[in-house]
Amino acid sequence: MSLASASFDVPGMGDYAYDWALVDVETSGLIARRDRVLSVAVVTIGPDGEQTGEFSTLLNPGCNPGPVDVHGLTVERLRDAPTFDQVAGRIGAMLQDRVLVAHNAQFDYDFLAYEFARARMWLPVSQRLCTLALNRQVDPPTGDMKLGSLAAHYGVPQQHAHDALDDTRVLAGILRASLREAARLDLPLPLVTCPPRAESQFTPQPPKSPCAYRNPGRLTPGGRLQQGMKIAITGETAHARAELVGRAVAAGLNMMTSVSRHTSALVTNEPASDSAKARRAVAEGVPVIDEHTFLRLLADVRGGTAHEATGAAVVAPVKEPGATQVRFVEPVSTTASAAPAPETPTVPTLSPVESVPAPRRPENAISTSDKPLVGRRVLVLGGVHADAAAARTRVVELGGSAAVNLSASVTDVVLLPAGENDRRIHRITALALPVHDPHWLTAPSVAGQSTAAGRPQGPQVMPRGGVIDLPMPHGTPSPEWYVTANWATQADCEIDVVAFILDEDEQVTFDEDFIFYGAPESPAGTVRLLTGGPAEQTIAVDLASLPPATRKVVVAAALDGAATFGTVGAIQVGAAPGSSGAPLARATLDAATTERTMLLAEIYRRGPIWRLRAVGQGYDHGLDALARGYGVHIAE
Repeated sequence: MSLASASFDVPGMGDYAYDWALVDVETSGLIARRDRVLSVAVVTIGPDGEQTGEFSTLLNPGCNPGPVDVHGLTVERLRDAPTFDQVAGRIGAMLQDRVLVAHNAQFDYDFLAYEFARARMWLPVSQRLCTLALNRQVDPPTGDMKLGSLAAHYGVPQQHAHDALDDTRVLAGILRASLREAARLDLPLPLVTCPPRAESQFTPQPPKSPCAYRNPGRLTPGGRLQQGMKIAITGETAHARAELVGRAVAAGLNMMTSVSRHTSALVTNEPASDSAKARRAVAEGVPVIDEHTFLRLLADVRGGTAHEATGAAVVAPVKEPGATQVRFVEPVSTTASAAPAPETPTVPTLSPVESVPAPRRPENAISTSDKPLVGRRVLVLGGVHADAAAARTRVVELGGSAAVNLSASVTDVVLLPAGENDRRIHRITALALPVHDPHWLTAPSVAGQSTAAGRPQGPQVMPRGGVIDLPMPHGTPSPEWYVTANWATQADCEIDVVAFILDEDEQVTFDEDFIFYGAPESPAGTVRLLTGGPAEQTIAVDLASLPPATRKVVVAAALDGAATFGTVGAIQVGAAPGSSGAPLARATLDAATTERTMLLAEIYRRGPIWRLRAVGQGYDHGLDALARGYGVHIAE
């Protein structure tokens, strides 16, 4: 029976049997809170894989339909179509009590949620499943994770790309095949609870406009204010706080809600105040002025230096002979302090993981004779954390890729003490994967063993501290880079992936530059948090649209409660161009032990080029302290 057949026909599908509602939307743009749905299709499937319903319609959005060259939906075609509120009831009935399924499910879910809200209705979805996330777990041998590529791999016919109904029918075939593969590998489904968790103490206030000028430094005694200076206010003021902030912003100052070592001055009428800002100003030596002085200085603010546009003068990096799609750069220690551009965060260093020495030469410059595990993907089971981490590090040293979960790309398994008790061992045995003892990593023999048949060249394996240049076709950055972190499913804690958009001073420009589950999108939508499942989260970064002040985007992970990364184990980080692109680079980070927060990766500018670094730096403190270190205002 074909993988695309209309029923599952697989014994033991109980853990994968749900009522499904497969959805595809075509939209006028990419930002759900701004753009509109132009067409929608829903196909319902029962627990046995049989189709139970189908509905599709064009929609009149009442606005410009956007990229007609992509979706082909002109104003003329949409003029006589119903509005969303006219079909919302029927769509809601098909979604009710079913798991919403889509390819890049958060995109479709967010657009539907906004459309239902405009229609003054509640989106009746309690769980969603992303077929992108599911196939990232399965890891089939495809060049990328696009709908067409997966359809070709699974034998699903595709007639009209970007047609909502045809895409949904194709998705139905991909879902059936993907569930069959998940059952074969005994993988947990990456179901996401909807809506996400409620907002928390970290949620910022409504955003302000970013300052157009670079921070010139601190206010000197008797000196003038200069555009771009970072100013904070604390305590009672004679004038309304909003008036002071408005006048300062109009003069070109950068008004902050917290104090850091980069603050130019603190305005207060109570210099002996015990407020958090006043205490921090004293500790950091930040100049303190009163309100009257501040108002006087506002009358004569010096001109500032505008931020250099991040998209200016970019050039394509050189592709070295024999290299993969990306150029590997010598890793820089995560504790280096003398680099031309700041490479370490200004966060409290309570218990950092020690840096791993940089390799002597780039990964792709070492011959395969020195790297017997090139092209192989090795899963380590059992052992205490330190031994498992050492084994995974050894795999990378030998040219292999260290896996954190069982997938179709795993070629070998290393069994440490107690590894035979892992729940995955029975599936590994059924799949007849080679199982080795720890001594195999001393001098691994792979004679007679081949890498996964038919699998394209894998992503660049990055060691901790490794750096690559992000390719820029035609001299411009790829539209978006997706940094995806995944880990073994956790029963006792939750892992939150977050991001910080930083300026030249390694500080956020304003609190909204902190991206997390309570505020999953920056004001302009240039950095977004996407949840693919309980063991996968992604930070999407639109390099071409980042604010001019941005010099770095830091991706981090934090644990709730008393859990540590020593109990969680390894975190795998991959970077791919676009939501369904093949990962160009991958790193497995597991040096942390007692730490509760970890810097996973950085995307940063070095001259005209954007780079990616695999960091793996851990800290014992929580997310609140990490955020404060980057200048985010967090309530005490």
